Amino acid sequence: MAKLLVLFSIFFSTIAVVVASGSSRESHHFSRNLSPEWMGFKEEKLSHLHFYFHDIITGTKPTTVKVAEAAMTNKSATFFGTVVVMDDPLTVGPEPSSKLVGRAQGIYASTSQEEVGFLMALTFAFRDGKYNGSSLSVLGRNAVFSGVREMPIVGGSGLFRFARGYAQARTHSLNFQKGNAVVEYNVYVFHY
Repeated sequence: MAKLLVLFSIFFSTIAVVVASGSSRESHHFSRNLSPEWMGFKEEKLSHLHFYFHDIITGTKPTTVKVAEAAMTNKSATFFGTVVVMDDPLTVGPEPSSKLVGRAQGIYASTSQEEVGFLMALTFAFRDGKYNGSSLSVLGRNAVFSGVREMPIVGGSGLFRFARGYAQARTHSLNFQKGNAVVEYNVYVFHY
Protein backbone atom coordinates (compact mmCIF):
# COMPACT_ATOMS: atom_id res chain seq x y z
CA MET A 1 0.00 0.00 0.00
CA ALA A 2 2.89 2.35 0.78
CA LYS A 3 4.34 1.68 -2.69
CA LEU A 4 0.98 2.56 -4.25
CA LEU A 5 0.85 5.83 -2.32
CA VAL A 6 4.38 6.71 -3.48
CA LEU A 7 3.44 5.94 -7.11
CA PHE A 8 0.28 8.08 -6.88
CA SER A 9 2.28 10.83 -5.26
CA ILE A 10 4.91 10.78 -8.05
CA PHE A 11 2.19 10.60 -10.73
CA PHE A 12 0.22 13.58 -9.39
CA SER A 13 3.41 15.58 -8.74
CA THR A 14 4.45 15.02 -12.36
CA ILE A 15 1.03 16.14 -13.62
CA ALA A 16 1.17 19.22 -11.38
CA VAL A 17 4.62 20.16 -12.74
CA VAL A 18 3.50 19.69 -16.37
CA VAL A 19 0.36 21.77 -15.81
CA ALA A 20 2.30 24.52 -14.00
CA SER A 21 4.99 24.71 -16.68
CA GLY A 22 2.34 24.81 -19.42
CA SER A 23 0.49 27.68 -17.76
CA SER A 24 3.67 29.72 -17.32
CA ARG A 25 4.40 29.35 -21.05
CA GLU A 26 0.92 30.64 -21.83
CA SER A 27 1.43 33.75 -19.67
CA HIS A 28 4.39 34.78 -21.86
CA HIS A 29 3.30 35.51 -25.39
CA PHE A 30 4.43 37.67 -28.27
CA SER A 31 1.06 38.97 -29.43
CA ARG A 32 -2.65 38.75 -28.84
CA ASN A 33 -5.84 40.30 -30.15
CA LEU A 34 -7.40 43.09 -28.11
CA SER A 35 -10.59 45.05 -28.44
CA PRO A 36 -10.51 48.86 -28.46
CA GLU A 37 -12.78 48.76 -25.40
CA TRP A 38 -10.14 46.80 -23.46
CA MET A 39 -7.73 49.68 -24.15
CA GLY A 40 -10.31 52.17 -22.86
CA PHE A 41 -11.17 53.55 -26.31
CA LYS A 42 -14.68 54.68 -27.06
CA GLU A 43 -16.22 55.32 -30.45
CA GLU A 44 -13.90 56.35 -33.28
CA LYS A 45 -14.45 59.91 -34.54
CA LEU A 46 -13.35 62.06 -37.46
CA SER A 47 -11.86 65.47 -36.59
CA HIS A 48 -10.97 68.42 -38.81
CA LEU A 49 -8.13 70.71 -37.72
CA HIS A 50 -7.29 73.98 -39.48
CA PHE A 51 -4.13 75.98 -38.84
CA TYR A 52 -1.24 77.84 -40.46
CA PHE A 53 2.37 76.66 -40.62
CA HIS A 54 5.07 79.38 -40.56
CA ASP A 55 8.35 78.30 -42.20
CA ILE A 56 10.82 81.08 -41.29
CA ILE A 57 14.25 80.79 -42.90
CA THR A 58 15.59 84.33 -42.43
CA GLY A 59 15.69 86.87 -39.63
CA THR A 60 17.05 86.81 -36.10
CA LYS A 61 15.18 83.67 -35.06
CA PRO A 62 14.72 81.24 -37.98
CA THR A 63 12.52 78.20 -37.35
CA THR A 64 14.02 76.25 -40.25
CA VAL A 65 17.72 75.42 -40.59
CA LYS A 66 19.57 73.62 -43.39
CA VAL A 67 21.64 70.84 -41.81
CA ALA A 68 22.99 69.01 -44.88
CA GLU A 69 23.36 69.23 -48.62
CA ALA A 70 24.95 67.21 -51.39
CA ALA A 71 27.94 68.40 -53.40
CA MET A 72 25.63 69.03 -56.37
CA THR A 73 22.86 70.81 -54.43
CA ASN A 74 23.98 74.33 -55.38
CA LYS A 75 23.86 73.34 -59.08
CA SER A 76 20.34 71.91 -58.78
CA ALA A 77 17.28 73.97 -59.72
CA THR A 78 15.26 71.89 -57.24
CA PHE A 79 17.75 72.05 -54.31
CA PHE A 80 18.07 68.26 -54.64
CA GLY A 81 19.94 66.80 -51.66
CA THR A 82 19.10 69.53 -49.14
CA VAL A 83 18.05 68.39 -45.66
CA VAL A 84 16.32 70.86 -43.35
CA VAL A 85 15.29 70.67 -39.68
CA MET A 86 12.23 72.62 -38.57
CA ASP A 87 10.50 73.82 -35.43
CA ASP A 88 7.78 75.89 -37.10
CA PRO A 89 4.94 77.63 -35.26
CA LEU A 90 1.36 76.52 -35.97
CA THR A 91 -1.18 79.33 -35.56
CA VAL A 92 -4.93 79.84 -35.86
CA GLY A 93 -4.55 82.54 -38.52
CA PRO A 94 -1.97 83.38 -41.20
CA GLU A 95 -0.47 86.29 -39.27
CA PRO A 96 2.68 85.48 -37.24
CA SER A 97 1.04 87.19 -34.23
CA SER A 98 -2.01 84.88 -34.42
CA LYS A 99 -2.70 82.51 -31.51
CA LEU A 100 -0.11 79.71 -31.27
CA VAL A 101 -1.71 76.24 -31.18
CA GLY A 102 1.39 74.08 -31.63
CA ARG A 103 4.64 73.44 -33.47
CA ALA A 104 5.62 71.46 -36.56
CA GLN A 105 8.81 69.66 -35.62
CA GLY A 106 10.78 67.38 -37.90
CA ILE A 107 12.75 67.29 -41.11
CA TYR A 108 12.21 67.76 -44.79
CA ALA A 109 14.52 66.86 -47.61
CA SER A 110 14.54 67.85 -51.27
CA THR A 111 14.11 64.49 -52.99
CA SER A 112 13.13 65.38 -56.56
CA GLN A 113 15.44 66.29 -59.43
CA GLU A 114 12.56 67.39 -61.67
CA GLU A 115 10.50 69.71 -59.44
CA VAL A 116 10.75 71.20 -55.96
CA GLY A 117 9.45 68.26 -53.96
CA PHE A 118 10.15 67.42 -50.35
CA LEU A 119 9.92 64.28 -48.29
CA MET A 120 8.24 65.54 -45.10
CA ALA A 121 8.74 63.68 -41.82
CA LEU A 122 7.21 65.80 -39.09
CA THR A 123 5.10 65.90 -35.98
CA PHE A 124 2.36 68.43 -35.32
CA ALA A 125 2.84 68.91 -31.55
CA PHE A 126 -0.24 70.67 -30.19
CA ARG A 127 -0.01 73.01 -27.19
CA ASP A 128 -3.47 74.48 -26.86
CA GLY A 129 -6.97 73.50 -25.78
CA LYS A 130 -8.16 69.92 -25.55
CA TYR A 131 -5.33 68.70 -27.84
CA ASN A 132 -2.59 70.15 -25.59
CA GLY A 133 0.11 67.47 -25.29
CA SER A 134 -1.23 65.43 -28.22
CA SER A 135 0.47 65.06 -31.58
CA LEU A 136 -0.02 63.88 -35.16
CA SER A 137 2.72 62.37 -37.33
CA VAL A 138 3.02 63.13 -41.05
CA LEU A 139 5.17 61.22 -43.53
CA GLY A 140 4.79 62.00 -47.20
CA ARG A 141 5.67 63.90 -50.34
CA ASN A 142 5.15 67.65 -50.64
CA ALA A 143 5.28 69.00 -54.21
CA VAL A 144 5.72 72.59 -53.06
CA PHE A 145 4.41 74.42 -56.14
CA SER A 146 1.25 72.31 -56.55
CA GLY A 147 -1.90 74.13 -55.55
CA VAL A 148 -2.94 71.53 -52.98
CA ARG A 149 -0.64 68.88 -51.56
CA GLU A 150 -1.93 65.84 -49.70
CA MET A 151 0.20 63.99 -47.16
CA PRO A 152 -0.77 61.02 -44.99
CA ILE A 153 -1.24 61.15 -41.24
CA VAL A 154 0.48 57.96 -40.11
CA GLY A 155 -0.12 58.07 -36.36
CA GLY A 156 -0.40 60.17 -33.27
CA SER A 157 -0.19 60.36 -29.51
CA GLY A 158 -2.38 61.50 -26.63
CA LEU A 159 -5.92 62.11 -27.87
CA PHE A 160 -4.69 61.08 -31.33
CA ARG A 161 -3.55 57.54 -30.48
CA PHE A 162 -4.15 55.21 -33.43
CA ALA A 163 -4.72 58.26 -35.67
CA ARG A 164 -4.95 57.93 -39.42
CA GLY A 165 -5.96 60.42 -42.08
CA TYR A 166 -4.50 63.06 -44.33
CA ALA A 167 -3.29 66.65 -44.33
CA GLN A 168 -3.96 69.07 -47.17
CA ALA A 169 -1.42 71.89 -47.54
CA ARG A 170 -1.95 75.09 -49.54
CA THR A 171 0.64 77.84 -49.76
CA HIS A 172 -0.91 80.99 -48.29
CA SER A 173 2.11 83.22 -48.92
CA LEU A 174 5.69 82.77 -50.10
CA ASN A 175 8.46 85.38 -50.06
CA PHE A 176 10.79 84.27 -52.89
CA GLN A 177 13.59 86.63 -51.81
CA LYS A 178 13.69 85.46 -48.18
CA GLY A 179 12.32 81.95 -48.64
CA ASN A 180 9.81 82.38 -45.80
CA ALA A 181 6.42 80.73 -46.30
CA VAL A 182 3.04 80.51 -44.61
CA VAL A 183 1.15 77.31 -45.42
CA GLU A 184 -2.51 76.65 -44.66
CA TYR A 185 -3.24 73.14 -43.39
CA ASN A 186 -6.55 71.29 -43.29
CA VAL A 187 -6.11 68.02 -41.44
CA TYR A 188 -8.73 65.27 -41.43
CA VAL A 189 -8.04 62.54 -38.91
CA PHE A 190 -9.79 59.46 -37.52
CA HIS A 191 -9.02 58.79 -33.86
CA TYR A 192 -10.61 57.54 -30.66
